[in-house]
Amino acid sequence: MAQYDNLPVFKAIYDLLLEVYQRTRNVPRDLRYTLVQDLKNELLDLMVLVYQANGQREKEPLLRKSLEVFMYVRLRIRLLKDMHHLSIPQFAQLCLKTESISKQLTAWHKYSQKVANEEGKDTETKV
Repeated sequence: MAQYDNLPVFKAIYDLLLEVYQRTRNVPRDLRYTLVQDLKNELLDLMVLVYQANGQREKEPLLRKSLEVFMYVRLRIRLLKDMHHLSIPQFAQLCLKTESISKQLTAWHKYSQKVANEEGKDTETKV
């Protein structure tokens, strides 16, 4: 088992969280304590889910939940851009990071499904 902080997806989520902190300093107070705070909390939740998935044999349910939480992250970033609190270059930078995370989570989820299916077939043939 790799250490969670050495996982590329964990590092990418952490980098995205740092970027969100930097880019949202000047967001109005009402949004900073609602939309932006929820975004930060969801990124932290996502890091915890990646940590938990890395340490468990049954990764698929946690990775499915990670993909769901990540969809909320993308939605909140899009809202910040649509409300003109992120410039187009800032939004593009965040989109590049979210795309990388999405690809990594999706690939890990597909791999864990494949492994789970193979393990299920192995136990059926042994019985």
